[in-house]
Amino acid sequence: MDVASPEAGIIEKFVASEGGIVTPGVKVAIISKSAAQSKTHTQSSEDTSQKHSTKPPSTKENKVEAKPPKVESSTTHESKLTSSSEPQLPPKERERRVPMPRLRKRIANRLKDSQNTFAMLITFNEVDMTNLMKLLSDYKDQFVEKHGVKLGLMSCFVKAAVSALQNQPIVNAVIDGDDIIYREYIDISVAVGTSKGLVVPVIRDIDAMNFADIEKGINNLAKKATEGAQSINNMAGGTFTISNGGVYGSLISTPIINSPQSSILGMHSIVQRLVVVNGSVLARPMMYLALMYDHRLIDGREAVLFLRRIKDVVEDPRRLLLDI
Repeated sequence: MDVASPEAGIIEKFVASEGGIVTPGVKVAIISKSAAQSKTHTQSSEDTSQKHSTKPPSTKENKVEAKPPKVESSTTHESKLTSSSEPQLPPKERERRVPMPRLRKRIANRLKDSQNTFAMLITFNEVDMTNLMKLLSDYKDQFVEKHGVKLGLMSCFVKAAVSALQNQPIVNAVIDGDDIIYREYIDISVAVGTSKGLVVPVIRDIDAMNFADIEKGINNLAKKATEGAQSINNMAGGTFTISNGGVYGSLISTPIINSPQSSILGMHSIVQRLVVVNGSVLARPMMYLALMYDHRLIDGREAVLFLRRIKDVVEDPRRLLLDI
């Protein structure tokens, strides 16, 4: 961010280093008012001294400079010998080295810590999106007219995840030392990709929200993430994460658990595929789902039943209304 200077002048010295952490009120640079005048005076003095200097360079110095380096031939010979045995790599001039941004460092550290801590296992399933897409198409206009926000896939999957977490509370739990902490609340982190990196803001107490509240919450978080206006509090905590790689065209992936949570749901792109429906082969809009979970806490049975619940609710949204 830009820091306004309290006075005009020339930066004499940077106190804070690039990429360092500073707090409000800390001095970041030293500004000199007289530095510009001093610099101009010094430059004029150097130009004057160069004009009055008439001492010619010595002949000995000329001879030394004219001599070719003795090691030139051996160096050339050595490079010829090694060129045949060493791989030919592109020159360094064709590479660009930049410091890693702090956000990327944080993402890298968290993901590596997650990989080192959890016993990660993954289960897959596929879901027929026909009924849900028809529901969205039939009621999209009325939904916008009443609530002022579009009805999208994410809120439907969030609702399905809430139902699955309530059916399998162990997926909403977490290991803390030798204890298991069962959370009696559901805070879902929604992965949002930005130009600076991936952030996962949290929608809290989402089990008490309706579809409109969820859509408004997701839109608000996505806007803040894109503008870089997310605070630490918005991204702290969370009991479960949903990542939608399908918006970028991902067919299937294996998401990494967002520590300290115990599981993450991966959504993917909707693709028309031939499937068997009641004995007939039909083209249906299908999506692969992936659930990555901590096998230290969650057994395969609970993980499969959790993902199966999401599949059942998405394929028949009436289950949410009847709670079956």
